[in-house]
Amino acid sequence: MLPATLPLLGMPLSGAGAGVADGAAGESVLPPAGLALLRWQWHEVEAPYLVAVWILVASLAKIVFHLSRKVTSVVPESCLLILLGLVLGGIVLAVAKKAEYQLEPGTFFLFLLPPIVLDSGYFMPSRLFFDNLGAILTYAVVGTLWNSFTTGAALWGIQQAGLMAPTVRAGLLDFLLFGSLISAVDPVAVLAVFEEVHVNETLFIIVFGESLLNDAVTVVLYKVYNSFVEMGSVNVQAIDYVKGVASLFVVSLGGAAVGLVFAFLLALTTRFTKRVRIIEPLLVFLLAYAAYLTAEMASLSAILAVTMCGVGCKKYVEANISHKSRTAVKYTMKTLASCAETVIFMLLGISAVDSSKWAWDTGLVLGTLFFILLFRALGVVLQTWVLNQFRLVPLDKIDQVVMSYGGLRGAVAFALVILLDKTKVPAKDYFVATTIVVVFFTVIVQGLTIKPLVKWLKVKRSDHHKPTLNQELHEHTFDHILAAVEDVVGHHGYHYWRDRWEQFDKKYLSQLLMRRSAYRIRDQIWDVYYKLNIRDAISFVDQGGHVLSSSGLTLPSMPSRNSAAETSVTNLLRESGSGACLDLQVIDTVRSGKDREDAIMHHLLSGGLYKPRRRGAWRCAQAHASFPLHQPVLRRSCPGRAGRGTWQCTCHQRPPRLCLWTCRRVGTKASHPWRAWRLPPAPRLP
Repeated sequence: MLPATLPLLGMPLSGAGAGVADGAAGESVLPPAGLALLRWQWHEVEAPYLVAVWILVASLAKIVFHLSRKVTSVVPESCLLILLGLVLGGIVLAVAKKAEYQLEPGTFFLFLLPPIVLDSGYFMPSRLFFDNLGAILTYAVVGTLWNSFTTGAALWGIQQAGLMAPTVRAGLLDFLLFGSLISAVDPVAVLAVFEEVHVNETLFIIVFGESLLNDAVTVVLYKVYNSFVEMGSVNVQAIDYVKGVASLFVVSLGGAAVGLVFAFLLALTTRFTKRVRIIEPLLVFLLAYAAYLTAEMASLSAILAVTMCGVGCKKYVEANISHKSRTAVKYTMKTLASCAETVIFMLLGISAVDSSKWAWDTGLVLGTLFFILLFRALGVVLQTWVLNQFRLVPLDKIDQVVMSYGGLRGAVAFALVILLDKTKVPAKDYFVATTIVVVFFTVIVQGLTIKPLVKWLKVKRSDHHKPTLNQELHEHTFDHILAAVEDVVGHHGYHYWRDRWEQFDKKYLSQLLMRRSAYRIRDQIWDVYYKLNIRDAISFVDQGGHVLSSSGLTLPSMPSRNSAAETSVTNLLRESGSGACLDLQVIDTVRSGKDREDAIMHHLLSGGLYKPRRRGAWRCAQAHASFPLHQPVLRRSCPGRAGRGTWQCTCHQRPPRLCLWTCRRVGTKASHPWRAWRLPPAPRLP
């Protein structure tokens, strides 16, 4: 910056010494230029300024698109962005006489793709993902291998049949290489289109999970075939095929391992940020991006690494960081993903304008479109038939149609085809043109028609509502019942291993990766009970009730299970003389079915669950109330919290309504055998 700043200040770069030397030589010295008040330095800020301008243009375009609800309800946003890119690319080409601002593979893989994948992995519904993990892996691995081999072989077959131009010089390995990059479902395109269609959660997670996990297969096939093309088909040996198969496991498992390691580090780091909350969002983004770069550096699956990092760390990170940090992480991640997705589709449209990078062949283009649709549908039907033999809820024919039609291609395929070496792959220009057509066809044509198709087939749509308390209770109850049934019959199935994992997580991982204040064994029912009590008070104020003083109304932070006093806000307000009825079961202003179900569960908790616990503590206190002071007595399993066995208990103090006990297990050899606690309130002692 110093050489650029000195002319701005009017100072010569040669310095005073140069002027003295020139004077000694007898030459005339030009006077220094005057002070420059303004100097244009576009080259200094060109790169960041263009980045800011493109993001601004993309953001303004999104605003304009959503001004018309009719347009966005029919045309997906990704289609509009590609069309905008085509228009902007045409304007740039007309003005500059050359195509500029292309979608570079390095920019796409290192800067634009990571925010989208991180957002998808971090906010992915983990329960739904792991419930359908078998189907996702089947479509991602077997389906991608099937599509790649069949598409490449079919294209080679129509070339041998003379349906392509003679200028398309490509062999079997070249077509297999092209089939590996054109057959993979793209996560960016699937996310952009399927989020606007709002299909049911199971269908969405299967298609989107496939698009994320097939990255490992795509990377392996692309690198293996590219290496075979560079080596030449005559130089490929049997050991090379074995290495290619082994690399599939290395790339996939290695990428997942890298992501889990960084997830562990991220969760462990956020455990110690209690006094420096300001850096919590920064740590989340830095370590997740470091996982992506590490996997990319080691030639592993970077998409799989950042996905597993987001899935693995969310539970612990959300428990450790503050509420403000969670909000910052959520909106920053969503903003970065939205900006990256917008720029990707816009640059795809701009890149298609540069005709110097592609060559057209009708046979190759039409054959590719036909074969990717045909083999995608065949693969989905065959794999679904096998999966339905083991699924409790089978995938019907309508789901298979949507899955076949939803295999979208996007920027990943375009970036991979641009990376091909034209000296090794002579048909690269034809492959680039075909890839652009396939991407535009799947995103624009299929994106435009998939929503009417879903409506016509009456596909089950997703209902965006949180599960009611009743639904959550029944879901957890059935999980425990199914795990118990599997344990009884001796079949270690999915529910058994999930239950074992939850026990391992509760016993080891949560205690290691969560701070003690965050890791509290809390009963979610009691948390909901407290929240519903708070909503009681809010409803009372909204209905025009008078505000009580602090002495007349105190809200507990947690309803005590051993307290003899009723802590319900409703009862407290009734005792204070208020005429309003705050029982949620009889309030007529319930606004939704979820509120009605929560009201029923509130009545169940306050009337059926809270009182029995209180009465049990009362009986225990009454049993101890008759014991004399300082005289040891033998009791079995009393108090209940101390554990089973024979106990020798002594009452040391007996203040009003309380008794302080110390108990020792009979026959114990522990170094600290004594335990002390205060019993809950009891009737007045004699």
